[in-house]
Amino acid sequence: MKATLLLAALIAAPAFAQTPPASIGQPFIPAPWWMKDPVIAAMGHVRTEVPANRARFAARFSVVEKTAAAATTAATAKAKELDAALAALGKDRVRLTTSLSTRPLYDQYRQKDGTLVENQRADMIESYEVTAVLSVEVRDADVLERAYRLAVAARPSAIDTPSFSLEPENGLKTWLYEAAIKDAARRARLATAAAGSRLGGVKVIDPSGGVCQTQVLAGWPSYAGESPAADVQAPDTMARYSDAAPAMMSAPAPPPPPPGLEKLASDVQVTLQPPLYPLTAQACVIYGLLPPG
Repeated sequence: MKATLLLAALIAAPAFAQTPPASIGQPFIPAPWWMKDPVIAAMGHVRTEVPANRARFAARFSVVEKTAAAATTAATAKAKELDAALAALGKDRVRLTTSLSTRPLYDQYRQKDGTLVENQRADMIESYEVTAVLSVEVRDADVLERAYRLAVAARPSAIDTPSFSLEPENGLKTWLYEAAIKDAARRARLATAAAGSRLGGVKVIDPSGGVCQTQVLAGWPSYAGESPAADVQAPDTMARYSDAAPAMMSAPAPPPPPPGLEKLASDVQVTLQPPLYPLTAQACVIYGLLPPG
């Protein structure tokens, strides 16, 4: 019997270890080690805006021919010149994907009373429509307008409005985290000075910010609202480029596209300005407090 109870206690121990030391709202709970002495918990919270560094659009070239093979050949031939012109901009700047869609067109006619007879039988196919879709992902904002002008100059059957997105580079993420740490230090200095105390050494640095959000006096885990974010300005070199920034910055200027398409593109006037996307970061720093000097 004793062996059975001991085994049950050992099995249940991990589950008990994962539970909080007290229920939310309980007046007395064990304090963490860093609260044995006077401390101040400072939550660094920063916000910045950087332009999108990805743009996507697609150009479609549709052709109707009697056979699917002939329509496919004609559609791909129409997209070939644009594909070559965009590829010349550099694979680090522009990523291309070509796909084909085929749609049968059936023999249709109207009866004397005006009723339209729509055939959907394989033996009633009159022709085929093939669309070559050239999907474009622009990874360098410097060539975005040029790429779009080339796409318009190629006279596709249809062209999408560009969509934008942001893929922050690692350097920008690191800079933003450092800015959150500095903001935490700034807030701690202001608070201690206003309270007539002095700031001591760092006890805890929590990149997740969870330590500052824990309400120890109310029983954890209960979380307070976030403090307002401080606006910071990202360096231009970090805000502008994607993860492929070193390759882009050191790469030579792209060669000119074929003369015919380049001449047509020069007459196309477009303005494409990537929108700004917000980025935020938080960091919690626990400082000790010293008596007034």
